[in-house]
Amino acid sequence: MNLDKSTKRIAKRVKKGFQGYPQISIAYFGKSTSCATEVVVGFISEEGAAAQEQKFSCKSDARKDETIQTTLLKVIERADAKTVLEISGVSVIE
Repeated sequence: MNLDKSTKRIAKRVKKGFQGYPQISIAYFGKSTSCATEVVVGFISEEGAAAQEQKFSCKSDARKDETIQTTLLKVIERADAKTVLEISGVSVIE
């Protein structure tokens, strides 16, 4: 799947807002706000449940990495997530 298609499908799910559980959250991290080298995906199966997290990293910008974006979409689809939240921007890590 190409990058544009993956990012558009993820954005469409994010735009819907809270629809219930299971819920997926996506947060980007990097050494600067212009380049996200890590993505943390959180999964919550039901209200009050502990979040399970998985981290993906790359050397370039993860937001523009076709493999990572396609993987995120597959995680969302396989979890049958009703809600997808994306933390805006890139959080700086040191």
